[in-house]
Amino acid sequence: MGKYPHFSCDDEIVSIGRGLLDRTLPKPMWTHAAHLAAAVWIITSRPDLDAGAALPAAIRAYNESTGVANTDSGGYHETITQASLHAVRAFAERHSGARLHEVCNALLDSPLGSPDWLLDYWSRSVLFSVAARKAWVDPDLRELPGGDDRLRPR
Repeated sequence: MGKYPHFSCDDEIVSIGRGLLDRTLPKPMWTHAAHLAAAVWIITSRPDLDAGAALPAAIRAYNESTGVANTDSGGYHETITQASLHAVRAFAERHSGARLHEVCNALLDSPLGSPDWLLDYWSRSVLFSVAARKAWVDPDLRELPGGDDRLRPR
C-alpha cells in the first residue's frame, strides 16, 4: 500500500464521482485521492461527459457548495486539473480492463499519485501563479509526455 489509503471496491469510486457531480460528497472526503478517483471515474465511466470541461465545472461548483471560494489564491486550479486529467487519461488507457478501484489504487501508488509530480514539469512559481490557476499555462521545465495537443483544454 502506498502513501494514501486504498479503495476496496468500485462503488467507492462511483460514490466519489457522483458526490462531486451532485455536490453531496462530504467535504472531508474531498481529498487528493478523491480528486484522482473522480477523474478516473469521469474518464472511464462517463463517456457522455467531456472530462476536460466536466471536471473543472464540477470542481468549481463543488467548491462553492462547500464554502470554498474559487479565487486567485484558492479553490479551483485550471492547470493542475488539466494536467492531472492528461496524466489520469494516459494511466487509465494503460490499465484498460482493470476495475475502477484497481486503477485508482495503482495510480495512487505510482509517481502520479503524488501531488508533487507536477513540479517535474512546472517550476513552483509558474504552477502556483494566478495565470496558471485561471487558465492553462504550458510547462516551463519540460513538456508533458504525449505532447501538448493531447493536454490543452478543449
